[in-house]
Amino acid sequence: MLTFLLQVSYYLLAFIFTAALLTVAILLYKTKPYPNITRHKDEKFYLDPKSIKTVEFPSLDDSPTLELSVIVPAYNEEKRLPAMLDECMAFLEEKSSKQSDFTYEVIIVSDGSSDATVGVALKYSKKYSAEKFRVLELVENRGKGGAVRLGILSARGRQLLFADADGATKFADYDKLAEALSSLAPEWRQDGIAIGSRAHLEDESIATRSFLRTILMHGFHTLVYIFAVRTVRDTQCGFKLFTRATARKLFNSLHVQRWAFDVELLYLAERLKLPMSEVAVRWTEIDGSKLSPFWSWLQMGIDLFMIWLRYMVGAWRIAANQKKEN
Repeated sequence: MLTFLLQVSYYLLAFIFTAALLTVAILLYKTKPYPNITRHKDEKFYLDPKSIKTVEFPSLDDSPTLELSVIVPAYNEEKRLPAMLDECMAFLEEKSSKQSDFTYEVIIVSDGSSDATVGVALKYSKKYSAEKFRVLELVENRGKGGAVRLGILSARGRQLLFADADGATKFADYDKLAEALSSLAPEWRQDGIAIGSRAHLEDESIATRSFLRTILMHGFHTLVYIFAVRTVRDTQCGFKLFTRATARKLFNSLHVQRWAFDVELLYLAERLKLPMSEVAVRWTEIDGSKLSPFWSWLQMGIDLFMIWLRYMVGAWRIAANQKKEN
């Protein structure tokens, strides 16, 4: 009996080892080590509603020409977008009127929306001018990470903030992030990330969440810690501020285009040893989320493991490191 069990164990271990080797071989063969960033011709231009002309977006590789770029990914957000933009634009306009050296732009990235998201955004572009407000309309859905990246690559700011279209975070908390970022990186050529965080609200949110959602939340945080990010408590808050130098490093290295892209960004930042500061922000849950708690978190859990595995076996590499070596 003991001999039989030993044989079974031997064959089982041999099977697991062979399967692991085969998985690694497939990953190395099938996966491109560096991101292939595709952009359709029409996605390189924005519409100026006043002149009714299309104008080419600038590049992240250009020198910055204003202080802040706000990137807002939006997929079928015609209903939630106006409230967020009203708050955002009111804050930015007041700040620019009080500080003559504060200049800004907002870039709405419609991620293949099938509703009136683009039309809603263009009304703001017409109201505030294309100098301050631009709309990047993606030909096809990329996922939130892909939309944020293309918006970042089209931005002019010394600082770059991405913010969720639902307006769950109070936009005035940008000042707190900007102060934290300035302490890490006084100017745009230096590296730094200020990360909006809801970690201080965790106890309160647990009190109002269902038991299943609480279990899923803790499970997700555990997986993030094991496989990816260990120095940031809240990786998923959609309110993160980067210097231009850091944005160049991270978004040209980003592989994940969907919901887990935040985790890969911060994983890359840890690997590159970039300075980071987690900043408590005000946050309110907004109805209309497109995430299904169980299935979306299950998918993100799988994504987390695959991020870790691909970097561990060398199937994915960091483009910023390649530039250093060259």
